[in-house]
Formats: sequence, structure tokens, C-alpha cells
Amino acid sequence: MSLARILDTRALVNCRFRAAVAFACRRAAVAFACRRAVVALAASLLFAGASLAADRVAGANETMNMEPGARSAALGSATMAVDGDYLGLVSNPHQLSSVRYLWASFSHTAYYEDTRYDFASAVIPLSEGQGLGISFARFGADDIPYIREGEPLPEGNDYNTLSYDDWMFSATWGRRLFNRFDLGVGFHLLYRDMDQTGWGFRGDASLRYRVVDELYVAGLLKGWTSSATTWESGEFEYSAPEFYLAASYSLPVAYLYGKLNLYWQGAGLLHREARALGYETDDDVGGRIWESPLDWLSGGRGGIEFAFDFGLSVRAGLSSFTTFKSVTAGAGLTIAKFLRVDYAFESHPVLSPVHRVSISVSPYLFAHAPKPEPEAARRGSVGSSLLGAEPDEPDEGPDSAAPQAASEAAPEGTAQPAGQADGQQASQTTSQPAGPAPEASAPQSPVVEESSDEVLEPAPSGGVYWEE
Repeated sequence: MSLARILDTRALVNCRFRAAVAFACRRAAVAFACRRAVVALAASLLFAGASLAADRVAGANETMNMEPGARSAALGSATMAVDGDYLGLVSNPHQLSSVRYLWASFSHTAYYEDTRYDFASAVIPLSEGQGLGISFARFGADDIPYIREGEPLPEGNDYNTLSYDDWMFSATWGRRLFNRFDLGVGFHLLYRDMDQTGWGFRGDASLRYRVVDELYVAGLLKGWTSSATTWESGEFEYSAPEFYLAASYSLPVAYLYGKLNLYWQGAGLLHREARALGYETDDDVGGRIWESPLDWLSGGRGGIEFAFDFGLSVRAGLSSFTTFKSVTAGAGLTIAKFLRVDYAFESHPVLSPVHRVSISVSPYLFAHAPKPEPEAARRGSVGSSLLGAEPDEPDEGPDSAAPQAASEAAPEGTAQPAGQADGQQASQTTSQPAGPAPEASAPQSPVVEESSDEVLEPAPSGGVYWEE
């Protein structure tokens, strides 16, 4: 066989091999495209089926809306307006912008029929004007007796029991945007173990604005991702987003050695909702603000708090302005800079009263002194007027220690002998350089101080005497 024929045969084989490879590649590409189309079609059908099977309900993931903290509960559950209650991060994530120390908070609530709500949260300052919050909660009841259908009634305590639980995990973040704005974002996950298991999810966003030094207005977009729940049976439920407004105002009362705080939180703005707490009628549905402003205002809640300078706080509020039977009350005590205890009592027109207890501990303040006050707070920005900011100890330095020592050495009202005072003036005069006569040599009129029932005048010897 000649060399030319051999080369032609190899060229033909190479061409056929390349053609086969190209055909295989085209076939693989077509198959891959078909698979992608099938997957996309299946996903679209699945999404369409889920959309058709989704049920819009009111109050999906309602456990996320329950108030855990005793302080906010005593103030009518106006959690959005209360700053410094780190058990209310679900409804108030923007308060994390003012966190300066690490805090761990715990609460316990005993409801009716042995139903309990336990909540724990931790806040971590990330930087100045920024913080992170993590919360974990369980709401449920244990030892519920049940009998299967067809089984005989048990005798004594020999019966089966079950538990219903809602487990919630929440992550929140807050940051100060500008001098007057604070932003908060939160994501909440719920696992439900009832007659069937289920998962729930919701995302929230809030914004707070400082109108004046002690007046704040806040808004919360609850469920901007929609509040969705999926069940083991394949059922899918969701609730549409809702928007809320809140406000707080603080007024120092020097005569009573404390501060008066007012809190208000409005009803939902976007949807109609039930206002009545007595369950007497089913048609008592509240209108939106543009439909009935007075009815919308009646669906709000609020509270009043007086915080004494020595650490005691007394609180009262209404969880619904529709009835005075929803009154709430409570108290709080700052035992130390690192330890706070709160208690709340909540009444209800139908159900039994509820008692809440919460405690907050700061590991940082337990082991360290408070940090110096930020420079921005000294200039009167948001950080200095936050209602829940931790108190700082005044800075003690050599400049402040000297006057304090001098004041302690010479008590008020102690008179010096005239000769000693003249001698001190003479020594000071000799030590100073010669110059023009000071203005102090001019005759001075005696200073008279008046009190409620007496007149104080300086004595000739330098002391003080009084006349009735």
C-alpha cells in the first residue's frame, strides 16, 4: 500500500471520528436542554400548584406576635415604642442601634391551663450604632391527656399524654443610619409540633425617627416577606404584610427624681382586624384609618412609666383601648448596673389573668465599669436621649478630684478666723506681681440668700448667720 493511500485512509478516519464526536456533542446538548426544560416545567407546575393550594389566613405564625417581655407587657404590650427591652426584639429590632453592652435576657409566662411561654434573647454590640440580637422561644403545653377513638376510658392516671409545642428562632439586626434615623431588620423561623408538624417563616423591617430630643416615631413593616406556614399534610398558609406605627415621649421630672415615659402603638394600617377582646360578637371588625379614624385609634395600645433615679420603675397600661378590662400593670427594679428584674400583670375580659417575670443580666457590666459616654451622645444626638440607654458613671479625673477634695476638707458653713483670712490675703498679695489695683478692692454689697422661711446673710467674720 502506498504512502499516499495510507494518508488518505487516516484522514478519512479522522473526519469520521470528528463527525461522530460532533454528533455526540450535539446530542448531549439537546438532551441537556431537554432536561433543563423538563426541570423548569416541573418547577413552574410545582409553584403553580403551591400557589393554587395556598390559603390566605389571618394570624399565620401567631406565636411570633406574642409578647414575651414583662416590661413591655406592663405597658400594654406597646413593644415597638419601648427602648431597652431586649426581650421585644421581634417587634422592635431598631433598638439594637443603641446597644452598648452584652445583655442576656430571660422571661417566663404562665398562661391558663398550664400553657407556658419561655423566651431567651441575647444582644451583642457590633460597633458604635450597630448591634445583633438572637432570640429563642418555646410556647406550648405538656402532659395533655388523650384517648384514641374506640379505646375504653382509663382508670386513675393510666392514660396517654402528648405535648403541643411551637419553637421559634429569631435573628435581628439594628443600625443607626443618620443622626435621627435607626433601622432594624429581623428574620424569624418557627417549628410547630402539634397533630402534625409544620414550618413557618417571616421577615420584618422597622425604622425609627427622632422628631425632637425626647420624642420618637417608629414604623414596623411586619411580614414584608409575608408570614408563611407549610404543614406536613402539604397545606400552605400565609398572611399578607401589615404596617404599624408607634411613638414614645420622655419627660424628666426633677421634683420627683425621675423621668416620665409615655408609649403608644397603633393598630394595623393595611387590613381590617378584630378589635373586641370579649368574644361576644363575631362581626366586631375594626376599620382601617382612612375608613374610620376613631375606630382605628381605639384598636391601639399604650402605657405610662415612671422611672426613678434610684432604679425603681412603676408601669401601667391598656393592651386595647376598646375596654378598660385590658388593664396592665407592673414594676421593674435595677438591682445593680448588670442586673434588672421586671414583673407584669395582665388582665383580660374573659380569660384568666397572666403573670410575667423577666430578668436581664449583662456579663460585661458585671466584670467591667461602664464605658465612657460617646462623643455623639454628649452633643445631644440620639444616643443621649434614648429611653432605655444604660446609665453611665461620671468620669473621674484629677481635675474633678481636686475640687471634691477641697470641698470635703472645708465643710459648708465653716467660718475662718478673721486674722487667718487676712494673713492668707497678705501672702497672696506679696506673691503676685505688682500691677493695677484689682477690681475686688471696690466695695461690695453683701449677698443675701433667701429660702422658704429665712434670710441668710454673710457674717463679718466670714461665716453665715440667719434671721427669721
